[in-house]
Amino acid sequence: MKIFQPIFLIVFILGFISCNPKQNNSENDSKEKPNVVLIYIDDLGYGDVSCYGATEISTPNIDKLAENGLVFSNGHCSSATCTPSRVSMLTGKYAFRSQGTGVARGDAAMIINPETRCLADIMKEAGYSTGVVGKWHLGLGPQGGPDWNGYISPGPQDIGFDYSFLIPATGDRVPCVYTENGKVVGLDSNDPIQVKFGEKIGDEPTGKENPELLKMNYSHGHNNTIINGISRIGFMTGGNSARWIDEDMADVITQKALDFIDQNKEKPFFLFYSTHDIHVPRVPHARFVGESGMGPRGDAILEVDWATGEIMKKLEELKLIENTLVIFTSDNGPVVDDGYEDQAVELLGDHKPAGTLRGGKYSAFDAGTRVPFIVSWPGKVAPGKSKAPISQVDFLHSFAKMFDLELADEDAPDSFDMLETLLGKSNEGRNHVVEHGAALSVIQGDWKYIEPSKRAKYNRNTDIELGTDPEPQLYNLASDLGETKNVALEFPEKVKELELLLQKIKDDGRSRN
Repeated sequence: MKIFQPIFLIVFILGFISCNPKQNNSENDSKEKPNVVLIYIDDLGYGDVSCYGATEISTPNIDKLAENGLVFSNGHCSSATCTPSRVSMLTGKYAFRSQGTGVARGDAAMIINPETRCLADIMKEAGYSTGVVGKWHLGLGPQGGPDWNGYISPGPQDIGFDYSFLIPATGDRVPCVYTENGKVVGLDSNDPIQVKFGEKIGDEPTGKENPELLKMNYSHGHNNTIINGISRIGFMTGGNSARWIDEDMADVITQKALDFIDQNKEKPFFLFYSTHDIHVPRVPHARFVGESGMGPRGDAILEVDWATGEIMKKLEELKLIENTLVIFTSDNGPVVDDGYEDQAVELLGDHKPAGTLRGGKYSAFDAGTRVPFIVSWPGKVAPGKSKAPISQVDFLHSFAKMFDLELADEDAPDSFDMLETLLGKSNEGRNHVVEHGAALSVIQGDWKYIEPSKRAKYNRNTDIELGTDPEPQLYNLASDLGETKNVALEFPEKVKELELLLQKIKDDGRSRN
C-alpha cells in the first residue's frame, strides 16, 4: 500500500494536468493569433475613396490597403446611423431589436449592457490586449448619465476593453472633452463640468444667441453652446482646461492609437480605432485645409487617408504587418450637409459620395449601409475583390470561430460565421442582409425588399432620400444597383417571400441558427 499510494498519486496528478483547462488554453494560445486592427471611419460613403471609384479625390493610403487586401463590393454596416451600427457591430445583435439604441445624446447612459458578451470580450478570451480609441457614441455611465467629474462607469472597460481613449459621443455634441480609462482628460476639479440637453444651463455663449462668435456657421440644429468657435448640440459649462481643439482631434486620437500599438507590440492586440472624420463639424488640421479642393469635407477625407497611412506605417515600422489583420470600413453612408455651413455642398463638384448607389446616411436605400469594406492580412488574405454579401454584425461570430470559442444561444443572435469569407477563402456570403435605415429592408440574392413605411420620404435638411414609401418596395440589385425601379407589382411572390423572411427575423429575435 505504501508503494501503491505514491504511484497512484502520480498517475492522478498527471491525469489531472492533462485535463486542466489551463493546459487547453495554452494549446489554444499556441495557435496563430494575428493582431487585429479595426479602422472604423465615420460617415464615409461608398464612393468617397478612390479604390471604390472616386475620381475627384485621391486616397493613396486606403488604396494601398485595398491593393494588398480583399475589397468587398457588398459589405454592409447594419444601420444607416452611427450609434446603432456600433451597437450591432460590437454585440452581434441588430440594434433595432432593443429600445434606446438610436442616435445617442452626449449625456446618454451606457447603451450596451455589461452582461452582454461583446466583440472585445471575445478577443480578451482569446488572450488579446484590447483597446478602443476615438469616437465612442455608445453612451457612458449609469442610468441618468455619466458623472463627468468622477470615474465614469459603466464604459468600455465593462465590455472587454483594457484601454480606452474616447470622444464620448460626437464632435457636434457636448461635452467637448476626451476621456481616458473612465476619466475626463485634463479636468480641473475647481472647474467642474455640467451638461444638459434641451434646456440651457450657465451663461456660455450659444450659436443662436451669439452668431458673431462663430468661425463656422450652423445650417440646421447645432446652435447651442459654442466650443472652439463652433456651436454644438446641447449645453455645457465648466471643464475649460479639458476642452478639445477640433483641429488637433485627428492627431490626438491617431497618436493614442499608435501608442497603444507600441505598448502592446509583444503580444496579440485588438485595436478598435474609430475616427471622428468625416463627421461634422469637419475641422481638419491646417496641413489638410484646402488640399482637396472640396472644402472641409474633402479635406477630412484626406485626413482619414493620412490617419490610415499612419497606422500602417507603425505596423511596418514594428514589423507587424504580416501578422496583423486590418479591417477598414465605415459606420454608415455619406451625408454632405449635416448641420454646418462648411461649403461641402457648394464645392462638391463632380464627386459622388455614394458612388452609383441611391440615398445616404439615414436612408433605407443602399447608400445608407453599403460601405467601403476592406480586409488586409499579407500572406493570409489574397488581394482581390469579393462580391460576397457580408455585414459588420458578423465580426463577433467570425472571430469566435477563429479562436475556437463557443457562443451560447443568447450570444450574438444575428452574427454569422463569415470567417472564410472575410479571409477570402470562400465566395459564399450571408444568406441575407438586413439593413436598418428609415425603414427596415432585407437583401437576399439579387433582390432587396424595403418594408412599407409612412415616414417622410425626404430629409430637406440633409437633401437625402430616406427610401421610405407606404407601399412595399422591391429592387433587383443585379440589374438596378441604383434602386431606380420599384418592381414590387411585377413580382408579388418575391415581395411576399421577402416580407415573410423579414417578419420571421423580427419575430424570432435572432437570425443566427
